[in-house]
Amino acid sequence: MKFFIERFHFLFKSTKGLVLVAIAMISLVTAIWGTLSGPLAEWGIKDVTVRLLGMKLNPVQREGRIIMLYHAIAMAVMAIEVYFITSIVQIKKHRQSIINATVTVGYLCAMIFGLGFAYFGYNWTFHGLFLFGLSLIFFSGILLAEALWPWRKEYRVSNLEYAHTKKGVDLERIAFFAMTLSALGSAMFGAVAGSYWGQGHQTFLAENLIRIPYKTPFELAVIGHLHIMLTLIAVAITLVVGRWFDFKGVFHKIAMPLMIIGIIIITIGVWIIVPYRPIAHTIIYVGSVFIMLAALMLVIYGWKKLIHDRLTEQGITKAGFWRSFKALLHDPIKFGPLWQMVFMNFTVSGVGIFMAAKLDEIFRVWPLREERIVLTGHWHVLAGIIATIIMMYYADIVGLKGKIRKWFGWILIIGSDIAFASATLFSLKRLFVKQYFQEPFTKWSMLFLEIGLASVLIILAMLLLWRLFDLFKKEGVWKKELISPKLEASKTTVLPGVSEEGKQ
Repeated sequence: MKFFIERFHFLFKSTKGLVLVAIAMISLVTAIWGTLSGPLAEWGIKDVTVRLLGMKLNPVQREGRIIMLYHAIAMAVMAIEVYFITSIVQIKKHRQSIINATVTVGYLCAMIFGLGFAYFGYNWTFHGLFLFGLSLIFFSGILLAEALWPWRKEYRVSNLEYAHTKKGVDLERIAFFAMTLSALGSAMFGAVAGSYWGQGHQTFLAENLIRIPYKTPFELAVIGHLHIMLTLIAVAITLVVGRWFDFKGVFHKIAMPLMIIGIIIITIGVWIIVPYRPIAHTIIYVGSVFIMLAALMLVIYGWKKLIHDRLTEQGITKAGFWRSFKALLHDPIKFGPLWQMVFMNFTVSGVGIFMAAKLDEIFRVWPLREERIVLTGHWHVLAGIIATIIMMYYADIVGLKGKIRKWFGWILIIGSDIAFASATLFSLKRLFVKQYFQEPFTKWSMLFLEIGLASVLIILAMLLLWRLFDLFKKEGVWKKELISPKLEASKTTVLPGVSEEGKQ
């Protein structure tokens, strides 16, 4: 019994255990549901999965199943980010425990019962439990917002290196708080439309409505909801990476106001998409520019810090370009998240801006299927980049070292970037590939896409298997992480001026 109790405490009471469970759940869902589409479906594995698990896949209800699957995975990702935030931002320990417990029960209910409802027979009790899970996640967001309230005296800072107001209010904490409030309001934005499902509002996929001139208010609300929630997930992981790198100094003072303003503007833009659709996208673009500039400040600071720390470790005071470049690439786990933010501009942000600028001139001339491919690829690549950053942060906090750390980091970076670049080139192939050569180009781009994704999935599987086998060891790594009173503190930036109560 002690064997199970100790491991239960590790998996559901420590930050690393909670993140491990969530990653494992996402990986399990991805592995099983990934067989229902793509090459695995073409090879007949889909039929095997459906028969073995007893899935009921009515073609008419395909859109609803996909929506449920997206929500199941997205809720787990949001839970992971909540765990990260509660472990690196000064929050009282009892509040951290309540928030983590609430979001854990919430995402597990949403994932298990949501997928159970959508794929195994439409048991409406399961649908009710799915909604219960979403409600718990929303409530955990309210608790998190209350815990993050930045104007408490115990959370004020005095170190001039960190962005703060004249009264010492931490601007980075305000950014976390603004992101949380925006997520709560934007969740309600989608929930209101969802509450009318089947009562004048029908299930749809956003990419299927792109060429319909008139969209109902509910359809606009759903489209706005999915865009801003993915954006806020990206904002949250950016702020987490900033804490990871101990972001401070001039760049921090520039980035935090930009991030706060960007979050506010993009939230307003999405929320007014229903009453003022013509100007909503313009406002969203303005907010996105502020957020992207804040991320750029983080990348510049982070790369300078990586080079400086490595050269200092080597005892080098002056270095040329080549040595500095080698120092930058020395630790792929630390280099990777910042590089992915840069790479995102070529595969997501740049594509989105170009598509908006040339929408009527180029993309609306293409067949509908081609424009849908660009849109779905755009969203999936952004989600994939966020997932790789989460994996790198997790690899760091669990202590991957030496050659294993380097192999894990570089395979993750190179494999994912090959996959994302291939997906982007495939979606835009009509811009630079003549129609006669599109079939061979498609085959090669899909081959590289599958190789890149396969490499990422393999190293993730190896990481999870290592953690699984470690759980069966009496004195495994899990034991050291469990007995540490506040192991996450080594990754936490405790800002000067924070009281002991604030650090609890």
